[in-house]
Amino acid sequence: MSKRDLKKYLGELDKEQLQEQLIELYEKFTAVKEYYDFVFNPKEEKRLQEAKLKISNEYFPIGKTRKAKMRRSTAQKIIKHFITLGVDPFVTADVMLYTIEIAQTFSAENSIKQEAFYKSMHNSFDQAVQFLIANGILSEFKRRINAIYDEILQQKWKNSSDFLLIMERIS
Repeated sequence: MSKRDLKKYLGELDKEQLQEQLIELYEKFTAVKEYYDFVFNPKEEKRLQEAKLKISNEYFPIGKTRKAKMRRSTAQKIIKHFITLGVDPFVTADVMLYTIEIAQTFSAENSIKQEAFYKSMHNSFDQAVQFLIANGILSEFKRRINAIYDEILQQKWKNSSDFLLIMERIS
């Protein structure tokens, strides 16, 4: 069904029928429920703290028996979800940069031999910078971007020249 057909169909329904359909969607689909829950009660600060906790748990797990998993996908799912919900771009950008910062904290304390780690951090950095530019908020996060890059140089990441290309693009 096209958007045009949907508009036509919805135009033929009365107010009560529309309400019934929305309630049915709300009850049936978790994504719809979550969207409306967010629209009416965003609690962005709480979502931000929960996101940071999940991401930091990937690198510094709670409990001694767990080992760090270092999965970028956990952060990517959270970021994608934030974008889908329409969370404030400043909050989303904060999560994007926090993901890299916590990974840097981990790599400062642990030797990481997997090339995939450095490549994924480069991808995260590039996506964060693109997001900041697209939302017109790069200048507000420039200090954190520079701090991340300085830490990359200090830790002597193997792919620091790839990060330099991004830094040159935004200078």
